[in-house]
Amino acid sequence: MKWVLRILGVAVLLAVVAGVGFYLRPVSYFNEMTYLHEDFSGIESHSVLVEGYRVHYLAQGPASGSPVVLVHGLGGSAEDWRTLAPFLVNAGFRVYCPDLPGFGRSQQPKNFSYSVRDQAVAVIPFLDALGLRQVDLGGWSMGGWIVELIAAEHPERVNRLMLFDAVGLNVKPAWNTSLFTPTSFAELDQLDALLMPHPPHIPAFIARDILRHSRRNAWVVRRAIDSMLTARDVTDTLLPQLKMPVLIEWGELDQIAPVGQAQTLHRLIPQSELNVFDGCGHLAALQCAGQMGPKVTAFLKQ
Repeated sequence: MKWVLRILGVAVLLAVVAGVGFYLRPVSYFNEMTYLHEDFSGIESHSVLVEGYRVHYLAQGPASGSPVVLVHGLGGSAEDWRTLAPFLVNAGFRVYCPDLPGFGRSQQPKNFSYSVRDQAVAVIPFLDALGLRQVDLGGWSMGGWIVELIAAEHPERVNRLMLFDAVGLNVKPAWNTSLFTPTSFAELDQLDALLMPHPPHIPAFIARDILRHSRRNAWVVRRAIDSMLTARDVTDTLLPQLKMPVLIEWGELDQIAPVGQAQTLHRLIPQSELNVFDGCGHLAALQCAGQMGPKVTAFLKQ
C-alpha cells in the first residue's frame, strides 16, 4: 500500500510540475508537441551546413518524388507549411521546407544580414547540399520575395514558381511594421488582426510567452524588416523577365499584401495563373490549405 501511495504521490508531483511548466512556457510545449507529431507522421527532420551556418529543414514524401521546396515568411518556420504540404505529398511530390537562417530551428548567426538578398543567396547552397539541381519553388510573404529573386537570377534552378501572398514589389507598407516585433498584448492583438480575418482569443499566459519569444528574436526580425524597407531588392523590373510557369495564390482579405498586389504580379508575369481565395487573409497557405491545395497540385502536375 505504501508503494502505491508513493507512486500516486510521484504521479501527482509530475502532473503539477508539467502543469506549471506548461503555464510558464506554453510555446515550448506546443513546439515539442508539433515536433513529436512530425516524428510520428514520418516527416524527416534534418540539418545541413550552408555557408558555414546550420540550416534545419523538414522533408516528406517519396524519395523518388519530384522535388518541391517551400520557403516560409518573416518570423515563420518550416512548420508554417504543415497544412499545405500534405496535399503535395499525397500527389507524389518530395517536399522540402527549410527554416531560413535565423528562424525556426536554424542557427541565428550574429554576422548575417537577414536581408532578402542574403536569404536568397543562402537558398542556392541549400539546394546544392541536398543535390537538388532543379526544383519547383514556392515562397510565402517574405519567402515569396526570396524565391522571386532566385527565379530571376537562377532560372535554371526553378522548374515552376509559386507565390503565396508574396511581397517584393516596390510598395511601402500601409501598416505598422513594428507590429512584427510586438511588445504588449495590444500589439500582439493588432498583429493577429493584420494576419487573419477572425483571429482567435489568446489566453493571457500564452500571449505572455509569445511576447517572450518575440523579444528574444526581435533583432533578427528587425534586421530583415529594415533591409526590406530600403527597397533595394524590389522585383518589379525582374518579374517580367521570368519564363517559367508561375502560380499566384492569394487571400482576398490579406491586409499585409492586399490583393491589388497579386493583380500587379499577375500583370507583370504574363504566363502566370492567379487564384484568389474568399474569406482568407495573409495566412491563406496555412488556414485555407483545403481550398488552395488542389490548385497547387494541379499546377505542379501540368
